[in-house]
Amino acid sequence: MDKVFASPQQAIADIPDGATIAIAGFGVVHRFATSLIIALRDKGTKDLCLVCNSLGDPGATRGQILAENKQVRKLIAAFSMRPGTPTASEAQIAAGEMEVELVPQGILVERCRAGGAGIPAFYSPTTVGTAIAAGKEVREFNGKPHVLEHAIRVDYAFLRGYRADRLGNVQFRGGSQNFNPSFAKAARVAIVEVDETVEPGGIPPELVNLPGIFVSRVVKTTQTGDPRAWRRPERRPSDKPRLYNGKPALTRAGIAKNAARLVRDGTYVNLGTGIPTLVSNYLHGRDVILHAENGVLGYGEMVAGDQVDPDIYNAAGQYVSLRPGASFFDSVTSFEMARGGRIDTVILGAFEVDQHGSVANWSTTNAKRGAIGGAMDLLSGKGELIIVMEHTDSKGRPKLRCECTYPLTGKACVNYVVTDLALLHWHDGRFVLDEVAPGFTPQEVIALGDMEIAVTPDVRTME
Repeated sequence: MDKVFASPQQAIADIPDGATIAIAGFGVVHRFATSLIIALRDKGTKDLCLVCNSLGDPGATRGQILAENKQVRKLIAAFSMRPGTPTASEAQIAAGEMEVELVPQGILVERCRAGGAGIPAFYSPTTVGTAIAAGKEVREFNGKPHVLEHAIRVDYAFLRGYRADRLGNVQFRGGSQNFNPSFAKAARVAIVEVDETVEPGGIPPELVNLPGIFVSRVVKTTQTGDPRAWRRPERRPSDKPRLYNGKPALTRAGIAKNAARLVRDGTYVNLGTGIPTLVSNYLHGRDVILHAENGVLGYGEMVAGDQVDPDIYNAAGQYVSLRPGASFFDSVTSFEMARGGRIDTVILGAFEVDQHGSVANWSTTNAKRGAIGGAMDLLSGKGELIIVMEHTDSKGRPKLRCECTYPLTGKACVNYVVTDLALLHWHDGRFVLDEVAPGFTPQEVIALGDMEIAVTPDVRTME
């Protein structure tokens, strides 16, 4: 049984117009089947339905190049767009030329896992009370509402591994399993692109992360780009503060430092993208284990230069160190930890928090397209939730609201809010102002928001 194909072109030659293809990979450059994607673009196959985390940025060798070539009819993804990053796919979605179905990241992989397991549908606590649950069946289990989700099956899956043998057994490296196992299991034909092919027995059995029974074709990569060369530029450096009333607030790094003070020792903590990722730089020496939904448990601070390993990164795709005792796994396992209540604290960024403790962090346009990510899955685990964000948006509009104006990520779930001006905690059905940034008064901070806030008698100064 020899599953090795001579070239990417041969491996995808039978993909017809109208096929549904799942494309694994994480972030912007981490372990994508770039050779297969380029071969499919050059083949010109049309009317595709793509299942993926996102199509990626312009110029990135990912699904976006298929959109740029007008080959995509429908997108099923956790990200259809990212703020400030115009893409061909977003333009086509806005024009009604591409259909889109937004799915929380953890539900996306679970639907694919279910499809591969022969389970047609399942109930999940994720998305309850949000626009994503609209029109779906809801049932109560143990007194709590759950949303019905249907399995996903695909025609083909494009995977990216470290090495594979001729039987199709695949080994992944570092934190790069992500969507690969669930997408492979959901596919009629799973095609894996690898750095190296070996003979059977060349991968020790205990290092086989995806058994060959789930893989139909193996091809060696023809793309050798270095992911370490990629960097998404910061909109504003993390050490540059905003000005409010002519005075400097805390920096983004300062927000993260103050959020780190709220983290309890002896806990498992998930850090979202954006400001939350900076929190990892302020936990050195603490008894805290960090979780990243791409499949890492036990990572440390961000690294650069010679310390970078291209397969060790956080949920934002930033390169990080590993602590002793770290482990790797796929995205299904990662979100089992989240929805199963194993994560003690979740730290997320947000567009808005309202006075009912609800949070909105996923759409910049409407409830039909945006960047939903894995936040809804993380919130469904009922761990403590810390929101970190700047006090107002880039146009000076308040982010602390009476009611959220963006689609909700979660209802009545926020425990703490840390901004560049304030630290608030939820107590007795309302937010209480505990601390303010140096140089600011509680009255100034409250006036820059649009929320009813109580003030503790002994307001402190933030670090």
